[in-house]
Amino acid sequence: MGVQISEIEYYLPVNKKTNEDLQRENPEWDVDKVASKTGIYSRHIAGKDETALDLAIKALEKLFTNTSVKKEDIDGIIFCTQSPDYLMPSNSFLIHKKFEFDKNVWTFDYNLACSGYVYGLCIARGFIETNMAKNILLITSDTYSKYIHEKDRSTVNLFGDGAAVTIVSNSDSDNVGIIDAMLSSSGKEYKSFYIPSGGSRMPKNETSKEETKDSSGNIKHSENIHMNGFAVWKFISRIVPQQIEKILENNNLTIDDIDFLGFHQASKLTLESLAKALKISNNKIYTNLDKIGNTVSSSIPIALKDAMEEKKLKRGDLIVLSGFGVGLSWGTLLMKF
Repeated sequence: MGVQISEIEYYLPVNKKTNEDLQRENPEWDVDKVASKTGIYSRHIAGKDETALDLAIKALEKLFTNTSVKKEDIDGIIFCTQSPDYLMPSNSFLIHKKFEFDKNVWTFDYNLACSGYVYGLCIARGFIETNMAKNILLITSDTYSKYIHEKDRSTVNLFGDGAAVTIVSNSDSDNVGIIDAMLSSSGKEYKSFYIPSGGSRMPKNETSKEETKDSSGNIKHSENIHMNGFAVWKFISRIVPQQIEKILENNNLTIDDIDFLGFHQASKLTLESLAKALKISNNKIYTNLDKIGNTVSSSIPIALKDAMEEKKLKRGDLIVLSGFGVGLSWGTLLMKF
């Protein structure tokens, strides 16, 4: 039994923040210099009362409107987010309620960031290959903007909000489906990308919103994202190409055999570093981050959807998907799309 991506749809918030907006709000910043490294010129930002769940609902409404998928086709719901509406219950149960799914449709959330889509496809694959489901709704949605200090240029320039919904299905065809996958973790690097306050270890309190300024002039408090961008970039640039090369070697393939590379849309600098390490042209790596920024767990499915619409990706293509980020975690998936 094969496991394939049947449908993808996504939704981005109406509110946009361009580099011109950032420069106007922060005249002391050199936004153009930052953009030369990030490759990002605009990003969509959720409204004050708009959550990752709200974005996911709108993406799912688009899926039901624009495709032949019906809610009766879905056997299970998996929701990946790091910005849930509540500590409990999980967002997936709220999706179940909103769309009035049958009680036999199982559902759960998992907490991952930029590697979340690849991990989610692997989770869905396991359910399908063990006959627990035929069609799984995989939702990825995050609103990192709510965790970012507006004066922290190391993060405010990078991240945009968004949601994607993917139907992962069983397939009897040899021309489509997941071929292989590899998942990895390095917990000792967790402080390279984390939020100190807000959990049980360090609850929010009267001091957790006290602002600090780092040596680069970035302002944040302990309820904000703390990211060591250089450390993350250095780690990813070394370890991710190794994993990609390994999965290709295990399947008697080379990078030249791959028709399409779908990387997490981290930054221009990161994508260029990966291209250099893999000895491929930058043109072989699809990117759309200039318009929407880094949309965390949704960046890969949004890139896949856009690439299909731009005729840069077609059914039957041999593709590699690679996600990497918080944890630190990274994963690579090889499939015939």
